[in-house]
Amino acid sequence: MKEGFNTRAVQSGEFRDEKVGNVTTPIFETSTFYNPNYTPNAYSDHTRNKPFMYTRWGNPTLEALEKKYASLDEVEEALSFSTGMGAITSTVLSLVKKGDRLISVKELYGETFIFFTRFLSSMGIEVHLAKLDDLNTGVIDLKEFSGIYTESIVNPTLGVCDVGLLGKRAEEEGIPLIVDATFASPFNQNPSKLGAAFTLHSGTKYIGGHSDILLGLAGFERSSMEAVWAKRRLLGASPDPIQAYLGLRGLKTLGLRMKAHNENGMEVARFLSEHRKVEKVFYPGLDTSPYYSIARKNLKGFGGMVSFELVGGLDAAKKMSKKLKIFSYAPSLGGVESLFTLPAETSHSNLTPEERKESGISDGLVRMSVGIEDNEDLVEDLKAALE
Repeated sequence: MKEGFNTRAVQSGEFRDEKVGNVTTPIFETSTFYNPNYTPNAYSDHTRNKPFMYTRWGNPTLEALEKKYASLDEVEEALSFSTGMGAITSTVLSLVKKGDRLISVKELYGETFIFFTRFLSSMGIEVHLAKLDDLNTGVIDLKEFSGIYTESIVNPTLGVCDVGLLGKRAEEEGIPLIVDATFASPFNQNPSKLGAAFTLHSGTKYIGGHSDILLGLAGFERSSMEAVWAKRRLLGASPDPIQAYLGLRGLKTLGLRMKAHNENGMEVARFLSEHRKVEKVFYPGLDTSPYYSIARKNLKGFGGMVSFELVGGLDAAKKMSKKLKIFSYAPSLGGVESLFTLPAETSHSNLTPEERKESGISDGLVRMSVGIEDNEDLVEDLKAALE
């Protein structure tokens, strides 16, 4: 019988040495290790099944994080990275080369969009951008592509990808599907169970959970370890052991926090959807969302991200931001505290106005990361600011 999510979150992956008797994994803040290590039964680095040698290659604290994440996301192996973008770039570059074609959802996180449309194209790798709704219909011919990339919940308009459908088609065609599931977290979705070959997370967000680290994670089958690890090593995208330790600690409470994020996100979305000064709400958990049925098939919970547009657009949004007491006017997401931001000024500011428009991002679109505060207080804060 498989242990429950919270049991695995606390117990799996921990580096415990009976000779020391430590309960929690230590921070191995060392750049180098004995090499060669002739100690009998020396601990092995799971990235290459040899004793640890150099922290950019592997480290016991990183490995504990990677094993705990792998258990929660139900993947065979995992690697940690210095940032979410480190996970994205290392994983994608391990799969595609000059002359290859990648198909991706068009509605992307801003930096991923820049990586695909500016960087990969300069390397001779073509990226075809398809609208989420077109990918969800299953009518696009995938045969000519070397890989498929999507976000399980797109940033910031919160459309939901039918990962189950896309995963099935990817398996039929023998094409790897890469899913950035940051907005879902491993608590609300395990893409590997829906046919994804690779799962990506910005560990800075829900996994870290406290807005105090930079971290990335990627999960995959054991056969992909060498290729992804080689790119991490060459790009220098390994995290510091202290960052890994904080991510490891964050994972222990992920299930508890996500229950609160799910509940609060729903309450806030319902409140906004009924307010006269709110023109449109983007939240997949509302039965009025065009993605509601897809979300119910692909997600175990709807998360704490809520986007909306106000009557009065950008000016109204900026006025509202100055009246909030609990929500902080700041970018990023997934922490215990609630945040309020304008994607046109932050996460998607490097896109041209035309590119943002094509992705459905108006200048006045507000994206909120709903934290774990009492939802009655969050609703009151929004109500007062709107009034």
